[in-house]
Amino acid sequence: MSSVTQGSAMAQSAASAVPTSKKMVWIGRVLSALPVLLMLFSAVMKLVKAAPVIQGFPRYGYPESLIVTIGVLELLSCVVYLIPSTAVLGAILMTAYLGGATATNVRVGDPSYVMTVLLGVFVWGGLFFRDARLRALIPFRR
Repeated sequence: MSSVTQGSAMAQSAASAVPTSKKMVWIGRVLSALPVLLMLFSAVMKLVKAAPVIQGFPRYGYPESLIVTIGVLELLSCVVYLIPSTAVLGAILMTAYLGGATATNVRVGDPSYVMTVLLGVFVWGGLFFRDARLRALIPFRR
């Protein structure tokens, strides 16, 4: 058995041994909702090419021609995150997107980079509470 398969099997068996309470699932859903809602709103604003988005892109050093592409990537990342079987991949994609947003904000001196960092923490925190497989991979000892 390969180490990847063996690690996956161990995570699944550990996850099945650790039940997920309804309370934990709801905490995870609430934590996950904030970044998802904000990113979906941001994606829609890009897809409809709202005036503030068109005016803001040059400030951040991005050409207007990338607005729809970035909006689609943002939207797809959220969709992948919301599907339970692909939520970990979605969290990785959302974290990558938010990392780029953080770097862009830092580069132009915009202090809102703190928000993008917090959203990334909420993405993984929400998933941690919702998904026993992730808790099995990152166990906190009492």
